[in-house]
Amino acid sequence: MQAEATIDSLPVPHAHSEPSAGKVGMWIFLVTDALSFGGLLIGYASLRSWSPTWPVPSSVLDIPLTALNTFVLICSSVSMVLAVSAAETGDRKSVIRWLGATVAGGLCFLSIQAYEYHHLISGGLSLSSSLFGATFFTLTGFHGAHVASGVLYLSTLLCGVLAGKFVGHGDSHIEIAGLFWHFVDLIWILIFTFVYLV
Repeated sequence: MQAEATIDSLPVPHAHSEPSAGKVGMWIFLVTDALSFGGLLIGYASLRSWSPTWPVPSSVLDIPLTALNTFVLICSSVSMVLAVSAAETGDRKSVIRWLGATVAGGLCFLSIQAYEYHHLISGGLSLSSSLFGATFFTLTGFHGAHVASGVLYLSTLLCGVLAGKFVGHGDSHIEIAGLFWHFVDLIWILIFTFVYLV
């Protein structure tokens, strides 16, 4: 009887201590997506190493503008951390504020990238103009598509939070979205380093 009482008195682990199906699914997606970006970066590096006419990136690309864009994306990652933290404490107003800031950062990044594309295409660089153009637009365009989908994803969550969902009660929707957004930011830092700076 005493042994039973001891077993019954053991603390029960919280339900949120185990990863949800959503988190596991997102991690699986991110691993496979990382392989896609890895393949593109390896392809870029291979073509660059074999091409004798590959341009110096700084002679073609606007490094200061892209550095500013990188800073914007990093700031949006910080606001995403704050949104996740606010969601965990049930602070709905702060979730709305920080999710909105993250969406705004993503839109700003896409706007600057669109300006960069317009400037480069006007200058004669395109998918078909050279291997550099093909790899540049493929890599940055693939990433840009991820940012755009992330903005849509976060905007949908923001609408849900405004409607009273996704905050409190152990809800992990915003945390899962945060995993995706941080991944997108990390990949951009790699692209910025290898395509723009190296």
